[in-house]
Amino acid sequence: MLIDSHCHLNYKGLIEDQENALERARKAGVDVMLNIATRESEWDAVLSTAEREPDVWATVGIHPHEADEHPHVDTAKLVERAAHPRVIGIGETGLDYYYDHSDRQRQQNSFRAHIAASRETGLPLIVHTRDAEEDTLEILRDEMEKGAYPGVIHCFTASDSFADAALGLGFYISISGIVTFKNAKDLQQTAARLPLDRLLIETDSPFLAPVPHRGKPCEPAFVADTARFLAALRGQSVDELADATSTNFRTLFSKIGIPQGA
Repeated sequence: MLIDSHCHLNYKGLIEDQENALERARKAGVDVMLNIATRESEWDAVLSTAEREPDVWATVGIHPHEADEHPHVDTAKLVERAAHPRVIGIGETGLDYYYDHSDRQRQQNSFRAHIAASRETGLPLIVHTRDAEEDTLEILRDEMEKGAYPGVIHCFTASDSFADAALGLGFYISISGIVTFKNAKDLQQTAARLPLDRLLIETDSPFLAPVPHRGKPCEPAFVADTARFLAALRGQSVDELADATSTNFRTLFSKIGIPQGA
């Protein structure tokens, strides 16, 4: 069975056909989906989906793009909402200097508030980073010195050196459908050598549909295509990759508990 470790089921492109998208994912062998929050106004909807669907779980967080609009979302608010039994992660959070939709200092402040919430709750931090490797690592390292916290670099597209640094901090690394793109040679080289016990896979639905679905809205079922490509890239069977990434997910997101019948 497969796990989509990062999707946005309540975003346009999926919300209109959410029920059918979930059924297609199940038929593709996806037995867990983590529905990621990016702004406070969607927390209730993300949680509602997780309450309704037993194979869907939720996070609470503020995307770096939204940092300017959410100065009031502090560690205490995140911790409070993370107490919900269906919330298993904090984020997504991080830094995005590519678009700079929010002031960089506000992004950094929000990032640190999320890290503190992760440390306090023990729930994994879901990190978004784009064109901000140096500052992301500086903050992760600085905060780790204050006390350990678990986490994952989601939709990894960063450098080899960033991967090594993140692994050194104890982080997991999640690979999206980008790895199937023809122009993703550097990412493919990194993905091929990542340790199997730190690897996750995701769709980031409804974005970044993998080959052969380019140009379509992405959906959780497509994590199977990424898994097949990644397994071939690494010289592993799909079953081996699926088993390992599912085990890794349950190890990192331990609040999910042990599946029934396991």
